[in-house]
Amino acid sequence: MTEPGAARPQGITILAVLSFIGGVFAVLGGLGALGVGVLLTAVTGVGGLFQVLGILVLVLGIAELAIGYGFWTLKPWAWTFALVAFVADIVIEVLRFLSWGGYGFTGPLVSIVITAIVIYYLNQPNVRQAFGAPASGFPVVGNALDKYIPGSK
Repeated sequence: MTEPGAARPQGITILAVLSFIGGVFAVLGGLGALGVGVLLTAVTGVGGLFQVLGILVLVLGIAELAIGYGFWTLKPWAWTFALVAFVADIVIEVLRFLSWGGYGFTGPLVSIVITAIVIYYLNQPNVRQAFGAPASGFPVVGNALDKYIPGSK
């Protein structure tokens, strides 16, 4: 982590605020879907899908709030957690595109591009340094993949 009082990169401040906003909306949406699911189950006996969706969105919203907090306070775990979550998001968006058979191409593509830009930004030397992350390598696997990346040692 950086020294106390060290400046947080402006891009991280923006990502923290966006994570807080997205997290609040996701938590509210998850609670709403969970409530609809409970109501549908009570009235019709069918609503389990809404309940599962509500729980999933609620968990993702809490994770996004945690990332926002970690970004805001420059917690070292936030860098790793965010990169793992963003890579998972790209995988989910690719699967979403494939499962729709190409229908709705624009949404997943825009999401993938934005997420890739954020991943690129999080790997800039000043951002890595702000989080106390290693100068090279990936979260979880470290430098194990360097031999497969052109230009790496």
